[in-house]
Amino acid sequence: MLTEKERDEIGRELANYGEGGRKRAACVEALKIVQRYRGWISDESLRDIAGVLKMTPEELDGVATFYNLIFRRQVGRHVILICTTISCWVMGYEEILNHLQERLGIQLGETTVDGRFTLLPVPCLGACDGAPAIMIDDTLYTDVSQAMIDNVLSNYSEGQR
Repeated sequence: MLTEKERDEIGRELANYGEGGRKRAACVEALKIVQRYRGWISDESLRDIAGVLKMTPEELDGVATFYNLIFRRQVGRHVILICTTISCWVMGYEEILNHLQERLGIQLGETTVDGRFTLLPVPCLGACDGAPAIMIDDTLYTDVSQAMIDNVLSNYSEGQR
C-alpha cells in the first residue's frame, strides 16, 4: 500500500500533466517517487501505482522494465552503475569493472552480503568525455581509476552515507 506521503507526491506530479488520460504520462515520475522511498519497485507497489494512474500492472511493468534506473528487484543501499558504452570500454571499463568486483566481492547484478552495494551495468551515463564513468546513487564520477574507486568507496563507510 502506498503511504500518504507517496500518494501526495504522486498527486502533485499528476497535477503537472493535466486531467483525463494524461495520468499515464506521469508513470515514470510516479515510479521514481516510490523508488526514492523504498529503494525499488515491488510487485505490490507496482499494482498500487498502476491503480492510481488507471493503468494495468502489466502496462506499468512494461514501462518499469524498460527504464534501467527503475529497479524491479531489491538493491543495496547504494547502487553503483558502471557505464558499458564503447567510450568507457576503450578507456578502461574492464579494469574498473574488475577492480569494483574484487573490492566489493560481487559480480555485475549482485548485491554485497551486507546489503550496502549493488553493482549494475548501464548502457550510457552521458559522460563520454570523462570515460570511464560510474555513478553511485545520484553522483557521477568521471575519469575513474582504481585509486579513485578506493577513495570514493571509503566515503561510503558505515555512518558516513
